Amino acid sequence: MYVICMLISLAATSTYQMLLTRLGFCFCQANAVSGMAVQDECKLKFLELKAKRNYRFIIFKIEAQQVVVEKLGSPEESYDDFTNSLPADECRYAVFDFDFITDENCQKSKIFFIAWSPDTSKVRMKMVYASSKDRFKRELDGIQVELQATDPSEMSIDIIKGRAL
Repeated sequence: MYVICMLISLAATSTYQMLLTRLGFCFCQANAVSGMAVQDECKLKFLELKAKRNYRFIIFKIEAQQVVVEKLGSPEESYDDFTNSLPADECRYAVFDFDFITDENCQKSKIFFIAWSPDTSKVRMKMVYASSKDRFKRELDGIQVELQATDPSEMSIDIIKGRAL
């Protein structure tokens, strides 16, 4: 019998698990993924960012197997304020409301979802954040651009501008 131990996101259907189990595969579900919940405050604050533009950014973290709001950035805060709010050695999820002007001189805005996973963070933390990302992102309806970053150069303002256009 083959044994494959893998993380299964909540999006995985049990039909595939049953089929593969019958073929001799064994699945070990990680509690960090299967038990991950999203606080209602996360969704409410995101809706406020999207609809009312009350915030420039929101930083989320996983704490006790649930995603919680860690920091809210006021509309006056800059992209530098946002990047300086991310810890150097811990993973986070974040959304950033990026305002820009197009080549046609039109004012626009795009909401970025950023998965921050620095190289210096612990392996287990990286695994938990990576395996929970899609589930959490589905809770935030209105994300327009997704970005994965392991160091600040991968989410520089130039990269943000390039992805927005």
